[in-house]
Amino acid sequence: MNDQARPSIGGQAVMEGVMMNGRSHYAVAVRKTDGSIEAALFDHGSMTERHKILSWPLIRGVIRFAESLIVGMKTLTYSADFFMEEEEEEKKEPKGKLGRWWQEHGDSITMGITMVLAVLLCLGLFVALPVAISRFLYTYIPSTYVMGIVEGIVRMLLFLLYMVLIAKMKDIQRTFEYHGAEHKVINCFEAGLPLTVENVKTCSRFNKRCGTSFIFIIMLLSILLNAFIQVTNPGLRFLCHLALIPVIAGASYEVLKFSARSKSKIIDWLVSPGLMIQRITTNEPDDQEIEVAIASVKTLLEKEHPQLIPECFGEENLYEA
Repeated sequence: MNDQARPSIGGQAVMEGVMMNGRSHYAVAVRKTDGSIEAALFDHGSMTERHKILSWPLIRGVIRFAESLIVGMKTLTYSADFFMEEEEEEKKEPKGKLGRWWQEHGDSITMGITMVLAVLLCLGLFVALPVAISRFLYTYIPSTYVMGIVEGIVRMLLFLLYMVLIAKMKDIQRTFEYHGAEHKVINCFEAGLPLTVENVKTCSRFNKRCGTSFIFIIMLLSILLNAFIQVTNPGLRFLCHLALIPVIAGASYEVLKFSARSKSKIIDWLVSPGLMIQRITTNEPDDQEIEVAIASVKTLLEKEHPQLIPECFGEENLYEA
């Protein structure tokens, strides 16, 4: 079978594991503390499949982006739960109705608060701060076009600085190894090769459809669009930026989707900075991390494309989840 016959899949690194996303399901495989691999399959029907209008260009990018954030949080929570089990066993039985209620609903509340804080941090760091800096420079260079360009450049520099700093954290470095494993397995799968550790190790850890590249395209388009915001008031500029986020996200999705299937050298050159950033957000994985990514793909294929199992894994089930 040639590589074009194989379906396209996406993915994400999670805590000690990998999530692989298909058309209507996603699978998560995690390496547990005892060394075994635990894999699970979840339904995930996109709204773009159920409502035709949501599958239109530009609109579908916004929906897909929102859905990826939701699935991402769910999978991160799922993987983290494995490493909370031992702590939970050591906890005493909660006393009173409030204690039992918190034990049942506490994780969901904590995740909700975390998401809200993360969104506020992103808005403050990557929207409000660039607007404030550009408004300060407007005193010396009174041009709204310059303001927009400065905001975009500051936003991009902050993002790069943020990625470089967190890449130095030990736990993040390991997550980036799983990120590399995810990319290498997807590239191996889409190249039409059997999914063995040896084959996966020969594949690139970079992928055009990576979320890192998507974020870079968003920032690049924001520089172009925000330069045309003819507003100098910081508060109004902030609101204009918020209003443009869905437009930029939708357009970025279309650019990323086109670049993934394009063979144009010009397109390759345009998306190359996003691939360069992946040198920060991905690390070379070890064999055990690759096995986890393979297990995740296998779990997904068993549900959505069982006819590919013999071709991808042979007759024997090498990675029993």
